[in-house]
Amino acid sequence: MELNLTGKRALVCGSTQGMGLAIAKELANQNAQVTLFARNEDVLKEVVKQLPGDGHDYLVADFDDLDKVKERTVEGLQKGDYHLLINNTGGPAPGKLYEAEIEDFEVAIKRHLFVSQTLLQLVLPGMQKANYGRVVNIISTSVKVPIPGLGVSNTVRGAMASWAKTMANELGQFGITVNNILPGFINTGRITSLISNRSKAQGRSEEEIKSEMVSSIPSGRFGEPGEIADYAAFLCSPSGAYINGTSLRVDGGRTGSI
Repeated sequence: MELNLTGKRALVCGSTQGMGLAIAKELANQNAQVTLFARNEDVLKEVVKQLPGDGHDYLVADFDDLDKVKERTVEGLQKGDYHLLINNTGGPAPGKLYEAEIEDFEVAIKRHLFVSQTLLQLVLPGMQKANYGRVVNIISTSVKVPIPGLGVSNTVRGAMASWAKTMANELGQFGITVNNILPGFINTGRITSLISNRSKAQGRSEEEIKSEMVSSIPSGRFGEPGEIADYAAFLCSPSGAYINGTSLRVDGGRTGSI
């Protein structure tokens, strides 16, 4: 199985913590040159030093500022083409769908769908030239089964999955694959925040909420960011060439569908 990514350049969004950081490190382990993309430059400066290998760099932009995202990506492309694109950003705030404001949808769609579309259009010429491209979107198992209390997130994640499938159909002819990873309960700041919010909303202890969540997972534990990263690296590799247009769960068996 060929996982080596020597000669490939990766743009990894949301890569200063959690799953994004784990993916950046694993791609670097496989000899890709990694560009970290996030909004906090101080953290980016520290994280880029942690990546194994040479030739890594970073870009700074808030994903709520689409013009800045485009501007910074163009700057990154001046150093060379990107062959790997990891779309990953923070999920919308929890809440019931019927209580959501139009502005909640606007922010979430811009941060997820609009940024992904912008980045894809910018990196696409380089992928076409190389006849090699991998787009991996870190979404959620809500694509398969909506998660209670995450109304806006469920809606936007579904839109991202449809976007990816359409792109996969259009871009496969160029040696480019587009796939979604659907993480379940992964041990990140996002899950900590969800536990805290549920605890406050339900008047129960965080430990009780966590225990209840773990009990819903056949594997009996939360996943780790590195497990998502391993899967992403495989999809980015030459060995992942025939996996295209899929939404693949990494959830310990939790999602209640086949």
